[in-house]
Amino acid sequence: MLGTLIMPGRDPLAVLTKFARRYGDITYFRMSGERVFFVNHPDHVRQVLVTDNGKFAKSRALERARKLLGDGLLTSERSSHQRKRRLVQPAFHRAQVAGYAGTMVERTGRMTARWHDGQQLDIAREMARLTLSIAASTFFDADLDDDADSVGSALTDVLESFWLLLLPFSDAIHALPLAAVRRSRAGRTRLDALIYRMVAERRQARRACPDVLAMLIDAGEDADAALSDREIRDEMMTLLLAGHETTANALMWTWYLLSQSPGVRQRMMEEVDRVLGGRLPEAGDVPSLITVTNVVVESMRLYPPAWTIGRRATEDAEIGGYRLPAGAMVFMSQWTMHRDPRFYSDPDRFLPERWTPAFRAALPRHAYFPFGGGTRQCIGESFAWTEMVLVVAAVAQRWTLDLVPGHPVVPQPLLTLRSKHGMRMIPHRRG
Repeated sequence: MLGTLIMPGRDPLAVLTKFARRYGDITYFRMSGERVFFVNHPDHVRQVLVTDNGKFAKSRALERARKLLGDGLLTSERSSHQRKRRLVQPAFHRAQVAGYAGTMVERTGRMTARWHDGQQLDIAREMARLTLSIAASTFFDADLDDDADSVGSALTDVLESFWLLLLPFSDAIHALPLAAVRRSRAGRTRLDALIYRMVAERRQARRACPDVLAMLIDAGEDADAALSDREIRDEMMTLLLAGHETTANALMWTWYLLSQSPGVRQRMMEEVDRVLGGRLPEAGDVPSLITVTNVVVESMRLYPPAWTIGRRATEDAEIGGYRLPAGAMVFMSQWTMHRDPRFYSDPDRFLPERWTPAFRAALPRHAYFPFGGGTRQCIGESFAWTEMVLVVAAVAQRWTLDLVPGHPVVPQPLLTLRSKHGMRMIPHRRG
């Protein structure tokens, strides 16, 4: 289904929205020989991701994502997934994440030091370079600033051809001499070379670093339990994609929405000035940056980087009174759920002020699920929230960003939700 929906010329976001609004909470259809159920109610999402998660495995999209990610945390199943999650979990404990705050703010300052008042920037590219720098430094103690453009173009080449992997007979299609396929292979080769280089350098240096790469290299108390370079590569690729690509997109959409809402932006800057008093933000400031947090939460509601989740039923199941046979595909979309008028008034408007404690308490649990849910909920959720709030606060201290007049803003739903034409913006130094 997903592969057919994201073929050129189709708008999957509009298609899924039509299904949700016209056909109710459960839509059944057949596509490319698959039996497909699209569910759009918090109770049904919870059932698939939490209550009955043992009856569902990864979707065709995640199966095909192995072409890029290998058998990493995102694509592995059952006991393998649990083992990998336990392995890297210490890197995302609260105290550890707080320790990353200094790097997040320092790398943000390094980025804005290159900006000039009134110049045009592609904020999509700026945020991608920033989040790659933060991910590489915190996860792998590596400096990839010189490789940022190469990584960005490689990811673009891979993601823009990802829909080909989801089509029927994709293995045969992938063997054809298509330009998109060639670019995708070359992109994966560049990313692999970068990651294997980092692993080799760390093994050779033998330096002690309390980061994820050290955890992966030191995994296991004996040779039988140790991870191979290929297994380490798979985990590093997953963390780079999850910790770089998705967060960059979330920040890009946040700056776009703020540029369209000057009142919200002004209130946010006033809070930043009041809380920080001119000093750089720290991890301990996050709870006090309420408006900044609500801005990011609302941005993730309207433009969730992970815009759909799929699962495959491994046995017969029942959802909302409908029988799902084993083998059927189930899709849930953050894009449609987050814009459902049953749960959000003025659902298409950017209203960070809606996120009051009372609203949060009344909102059904899975009416908002930008990081998924259940046993496969994103392991880096606390890292991402901390990073986004600190980055937005650090930039807002010194700069405002305005969309270049006439720049087209078109969501591009690939494996993540990008902007088809980038995001051309103009920075203005405050004061």
